[in-house]
Amino acid sequence: MTAFEQAVTELEIYGFTLIPNVLNSNQVDLLKSKLIRCSEDTGVHGYENRNAASILVANLPTKDPVFFQVIDHPVILPILEHFLDETLILGSLSSRIVRPGDGEQDFHSDIPAHMLNPVSPVMMNTVWMLEDFGPEIGGTRIVPGSHKSGLAGAPEGMHVSHVYQPEAKAGSVLVFNGQCWHAGGANNTDRNRYALFAHYRKSMLMFQLDPHDNFPLEYFDQLNARQKLLLRMQFGVNESHASDEHIARTLEKRSEAER
Repeated sequence: MTAFEQAVTELEIYGFTLIPNVLNSNQVDLLKSKLIRCSEDTGVHGYENRNAASILVANLPTKDPVFFQVIDHPVILPILEHFLDETLILGSLSSRIVRPGDGEQDFHSDIPAHMLNPVSPVMMNTVWMLEDFGPEIGGTRIVPGSHKSGLAGAPEGMHVSHVYQPEAKAGSVLVFNGQCWHAGGANNTDRNRYALFAHYRKSMLMFQLDPHDNFPLEYFDQLNARQKLLLRMQFGVNESHASDEHIARTLEKRSEAER
């Protein structure tokens, strides 16, 4: 079984897979340093997300081109395409920095109950670890098999006793079905937990955070063709993009202009 087949099989059975050594130490250091700078410039301190405070740094593709490498990484993207098709879009790329003393989240799915589909997920998540992850630093917790439960989270009063919390080196990536119950852990160390969170959606869904908003025009030429498709920027930053109808209109206008 190839590494790709292993990852796909684990995602089908457990709802998640952990892939080590996706980023090398130089990539990790660069991404972490840029994330820290972005958090100082635009981070929302005390951001509350499901009962757990943290620092939110949103819409990273608009903050620095260094984050583009995550969008279409050749190890991770084929796994996502297997479940969401090659027409998938990047729903958002952000970071939730968990500080010493920040508490744990409640278990939840990122997909509302009316969109749950045990056969074919509409969204996949990735956690790019820029620190060594483990229980003490508040690594992501996930409930194996919960992507097939048909529930958007644990029923009220339920004690969730079977939980996976990866211990992994910086540079590892956790990929999971957005339907899985998951939650950030509590940070009981003396250092911040740094990670990037990229989630992908089937093409008929809207962005969670629109990368076109405030996207610096000088960054555009640094995007490759696949990245432009994932961001729906294949026609430029200022072109209409929020729906298939807008894309069709753009194509029609270009066709008329060329006649």
